[in-house]
Amino acid sequence: MATVLSDDIDILAKARRAIGGDYTPGEDEEYMSEAQQDYFQRLLLEWKKLILSASAGTLQSLQDGPLREPDLNDRASSETDWGIELRTRDRQRKLIAKIDSALRRIDEGEYGYCEVTGDPIGIRRLAARPIATMTVEAQEAHERREKVSRDD
Repeated sequence: MATVLSDDIDILAKARRAIGGDYTPGEDEEYMSEAQQDYFQRLLLEWKKLILSASAGTLQSLQDGPLREPDLNDRASSETDWGIELRTRDRQRKLIAKIDSALRRIDEGEYGYCEVTGDPIGIRRLAARPIATMTVEAQEAHERREKVSRDD
């Protein structure tokens, strides 16, 4: 599981490098200014492009790979690797849906604001998790409620 999260972080870091430029959103400028919205839109689009590219590579490797390994241990290992890869891609498919939702919020002028409280999410949080929909406080409260309902 740590590897999957690490892969997501790596892809997001690649997206940041790919959009390049000298601009980085800062706390000292107007919140969700046009420059900030443009930055996050480009970041989200590049992140999505990199995820789709990685999934195309996975699909190609699954098509090219041997269907049956002669050794049972090799076959089991291959099937386990493929299962992990497919779960990773499914997780990234869900991430793409969240990226699309964030892009839609940018178009509608709602990006960067908490869907629960309406407060600004904050540049540092959005820089770390561009698909965030809640402030840290609202997210923590949501997770506490989820934990309580799961424990029932």
